[in-house]
Amino acid sequence: MTGLAADRRTFLKGLGLLGAAALVPGCATSTSSPGSGSAATGELSLQSNLSSEQAKAAMEKLVAAYNKTGASQVKLNTVASEIFRTQLPTYLTSANPPDVYTWYAGSVADSYAKKDLLLDVTSVWDGLGNYPKSMQTLSTSSNGQKIFVPTSYYWWGMFYRKSNFAKWGVTPPKTWDEFLQVCKTIQGKGVPPIGIGLGDTPWVASAWFDYLNIRINGAPFHRELLAGQGRFDDPKVKAVFTKWREALPYFDPKGKSFPFQEATSALLAGKTGMFLIGTFFADSAPKDALDDIDFFQFPIIDPAVPVAEEAPTDGYFASKKAKDPDGVKKFMTWLATAEAQEIYVQNSSGTAIPANPDGKAADTPLVKKGKAMIESAAELTQFFNRDSSDALQPTADAALTKFLDKPDQIDKILKDWQAAAQKVFTA
Repeated sequence: MTGLAADRRTFLKGLGLLGAAALVPGCATSTSSPGSGSAATGELSLQSNLSSEQAKAAMEKLVAAYNKTGASQVKLNTVASEIFRTQLPTYLTSANPPDVYTWYAGSVADSYAKKDLLLDVTSVWDGLGNYPKSMQTLSTSSNGQKIFVPTSYYWWGMFYRKSNFAKWGVTPPKTWDEFLQVCKTIQGKGVPPIGIGLGDTPWVASAWFDYLNIRINGAPFHRELLAGQGRFDDPKVKAVFTKWREALPYFDPKGKSFPFQEATSALLAGKTGMFLIGTFFADSAPKDALDDIDFFQFPIIDPAVPVAEEAPTDGYFASKKAKDPDGVKKFMTWLATAEAQEIYVQNSSGTAIPANPDGKAADTPLVKKGKAMIESAAELTQFFNRDSSDALQPTADAALTKFLDKPDQIDKILKDWQAAAQKVFTA
């Protein structure tokens, strides 16, 4: 499974506005041990990576609402996203795993299904006839089982504060050359133009690789590369890094040492000019700052390449070892409802958009603009690990952070990346 390129319009039909469900790291707030399941208490255990303050509060409201329905009681266990991602294989392969998990659709979910670790929730999908076909495809494993229930999706963009752009006398660029000129102007004001947060969240750098690759080489090449059907030492991939080097002088040098939440704070404080990030960053931003936030589409580099955008889909899957499969399916059926998804939207930052076509999203200018950008895209991708696997993500983290430190070693970095990726693909 490779992403959302197929049937883009069907995917968008009826979904209304676009937004974020968090991929958000934060402080761990575990209330039980990572491997705890439901056998001892009779409760269903929900392992969540939605750990920013607003997202966590919204999840607590969501679970509380379900627990009032009189069905099986659900116990929420919130874990920092980076810990969650590295521990997910351990959770799923433990003797007594958590029952249900927040995570991602597409190839990343299928990678766990191929190891026979996920519960077949085809019966849940029997009642989801209003969901578009492309979401069904994203939620289907290679062997044809439905193994995922999507609840939201969102977009990535170059975010900035409108008041700062006005103060600096710059306007959103459309092309790469215009982007570099904006960077030069902002830098002339004594401000690092491009924020980035790699400390504890090195995967943020993958957004730059994804966008440069889909802008230069196109989405089909990108998906094939991430599926192991290409090589990271291909000259086409080197071209991505060669182009990236043009922007490196404008990156915030401090951004390598702190996570994306602090990079968000730096952007809001005017200490950086722009930030390539998903809309989930809003869960780490004060709500009163959101009216001053805007974004522009990642710059066009080659007009001949069909425009693709990143539109990741989030939701839930369950352990095949769940102690109460019927209870789990009832819970996931409820999570798929418009009612449940609206509870999350209303209690989070407001940028999370229901995947259920009947769900209502916040009707804000920011979300409308995101909707228009995604609808105009020729193709959609997910994100690096979602179009590949969680196992491949660390190889990208290592290669991209090294490139940012030593951009003159592109050839060696790509050679090492290919060797590391090959081990993942042949494991």
